[in-house]
Amino acid sequence: MKKKVHVVGAIIENEQNEILCALRGPEMTLPNYWEFPGGKIESGESKEEALKREIQEELGCGIEVFEHIEDTTYEYEKVIVRLETFMAKVVSGSPVASEHAKLKWMTRQELPSLNWAPADIPAIEKLSNCNLDKY
Repeated sequence: MKKKVHVVGAIIENEQNEILCALRGPEMTLPNYWEFPGGKIESGESKEEALKREIQEELGCGIEVFEHIEDTTYEYEKVIVRLETFMAKVVSGSPVASEHAKLKWMTRQELPSLNWAPADIPAIEKLSNCNLDKY
């Protein structure tokens, strides 16, 4: 039986209405795919707490987490991933790529042009098709 992993991803939007995209490094699983930054939920954490912690660890900045955007389960070769994405914004510091190969700010319209990890695609489709409220 495949391992199941429950992860959260942050759709971080800046003042210019651009969204932060993170390129997975060559040493990560699913190398060279773009994703929304985030990670696994630890025992006893809420999804929002996990997201704040993961973004602090991965990108070195603080975020505020807003509404839930998408809940996708995707079966990869070795693992089943349940990805829940949330809108977020940076409230302290600036995102810096420590685990990822590259970070890039892109408009919603540009998002589909990147090679996204399959679990992230439903959220991309949702973002590029609708105008969610700004904060």
